[in-house]
This record gives sequence, structure tokens and C-alpha cells, in this order.
Amino acid sequence: MRGRDDVYRAGIMLMRKPATKTIRFLAGLLLCGLFGGTGGLIGQTGTGGPAIVGGPAILGGSAIVGGPAILGGSAIFGGQVQAQEGEITLEMTTEAGVIEVVLDPVRAPVTVANFMRYVDAGQYNGGVFHRTVTMDNQPNNDVKIEVIQGAVNPDYRDDSYPPNSGFDPIPLERTSATGLKHVDGAISMARMGPDTATSGFFFCIGDQPELDFGGKRNPDGQGFAAFGRVTRGMDVIRKIQMSPREDQRLTPPVVITEVARKTR
Repeated sequence: MRGRDDVYRAGIMLMRKPATKTIRFLAGLLLCGLFGGTGGLIGQTGTGGPAIVGGPAILGGSAIVGGPAILGGSAIFGGQVQAQEGEITLEMTTEAGVIEVVLDPVRAPVTVANFMRYVDAGQYNGGVFHRTVTMDNQPNNDVKIEVIQGAVNPDYRDDSYPPNSGFDPIPLERTSATGLKHVDGAISMARMGPDTATSGFFFCIGDQPELDFGGKRNPDGQGFAAFGRVTRGMDVIRKIQMSPREDQRLTPPVVITEVARKTR
């Protein structure tokens, strides 16, 4: 486990530094290969699996960690084949219904790798949607948005904001760099200042361009890090948004029963 954390931190440091596109691309591969099912950088159970060195080439067929190629075929994420060039499909089961989400580790590698480490650690199982933002419950905001916000299981986090759930905050992947906008159904990371996101996330209801880079919802203008989209279950998200609330606090919170990879 320590080895995986060290590799993750190395990838994060590469993403933080000014770098060429090639270095950022390789850092993204490093991060994407860390998390998930079979294979990956450190093998099926953390040790003893396929090695990063001495295996098949990254170009022209097989991948750097023993899975398929990231170029010219299906992409890798933890050594598993993911359909549609690296997209990861998750099923988020809630008290209100099931939400299917597709993440984009190619365009938002740091944010997706971060989210998946909480998924794979089981921290969203027993988590909650605790906040709803509607057009009529943000009287002090000139720039209005519509979102619902989720969090990990309270047993895994402290009371700080963004919460400390055992993993370091990540660099902000701005929409100006990823091209992933805050459209209807986008999933994105909650934050305070830039580079502070941990485990909190939110879904957009309707297009929310003021959450993109240059938007005015956050005074710093840096926007938030969108990293995927809902493919099924927007009716569930709208149902959660309209659930009983006091101001922006859902009363009671809507429980997230499980977040799991969807196998095809």
C-alpha cells in the first residue's frame, strides 16, 4: 500500500510542476494505472502482478501495465479494459435510485484517479448527499447554480472542509485544460481554494457555465474540476435535489448505499 501511495504522490508532483504535454501525459498514465481491479502498476494484490518494466510496449498494441494499449485501442485503468477509450462506468446506488456515471481518465487523469481511490477504498459506501442548491435557496449569491453535493461515509472523514478522508488534496484540473465543462449531469469536485479538493463531489442540474474556468460563482475564477457525466439517473438526481431540506441542507441526507464499477 505504501508503494502505491508513493507512486501516486510522484504522479501528483509531476502534474503540479510546469511541464511539457508529454510529461503530463505520462504522469496521467502513472496515476490512471494505480487504481482498480486486476493488474495495475503494482499487481493484482499490490505485489506480484504484472510489472511496469519489461512488459509489452505502450504503443502499438499492449499497454504499459499488461492491459490493452492506451493508444490505438481500449485504454487502461488499473489494468482493466475500459470501453470507449478509457472511460470508467460506475453505478451509484442511493436511497432514491441508481445513478450511472461515466468518468474520463484521459482528459482528467488526476481527478479521476483521486475519485477512484475513494471508490476502491469503499469510502462512498454509506456516504450521503447532504446539500442541495436550487434557484430559490441561495439568496446571498448573485450567480445562481443548481447542484447536489455528496460526501464519503462520515466514519471516514473529519469535520474540516474540504474534509480530510485520509488522502491528500489534489491539484485543480481546470476546465480550460481538460475541455470537460459543467453541463447538465456533469460530475465535479467540491473545493475551497484551488488545489484543495479531496472527496466531496457534486452533480450539475442543467448547464452551469459559471462553474467552468473564468466563471463567476467562485471569486477566484478558476472554476471546478469536472471529470465525467451522468448517463442514466438524472431523474434520481432531480428527485434528490427536490428532497426535504432546510436552506441548502438535505433533511435527512440521502444515503449512498454503494458506488461500484459497472462490468460490461
